[in-house]
Amino acid sequence: MIWKKFSGEVIHSPILEEVEKAIIRETEKGYHLKVCIGTDSQVKGALTDFATVIVLLREHHGGFMYIHQEKTPQRMSIKERMLIEVQKSIETAYSICDLLDLYDVDLEVHADINTNPMFKSNKALNEAMGYILSMGFIFKAKPEAFASSTCADKMVH
Repeated sequence: MIWKKFSGEVIHSPILEEVEKAIIRETEKGYHLKVCIGTDSQVKGALTDFATVIVLLREHHGGFMYIHQEKTPQRMSIKERMLIEVQKSIETAYSICDLLDLYDVDLEVHADINTNPMFKSNKALNEAMGYILSMGFIFKAKPEAFASSTCADKMVH
């Protein structure tokens, strides 16, 4: 799995190693960190582009993110696409949660799903929330889900 920085620079070490170096570096500078993970997707012709982000927030001092993108020709309904986004976020969260526990860094999983029933993505809200919460993660949906609805969204548009 290839991860990049927002600048486009490819990360050559495993993402777990990169996140640990960032946690150590940022906490040594005195920052209190929180990690937010989210995925967004965009259908572009015959392909669906997925972007998953790991956002490290420095309390009151901005943040930075790591990005993984992949494209698939698989056709899917809006609900299926929303749940695949959630699955990708959960897989990423699961891969780094032990490290975050070790350094006492809070973790949230953000779903690009609208809480307003007027929006199509709302069809997947209950399943997404149940999936994330059942894995033991803190769940955020729109409008609080900035990792998916703003950060990952920027990568697929």
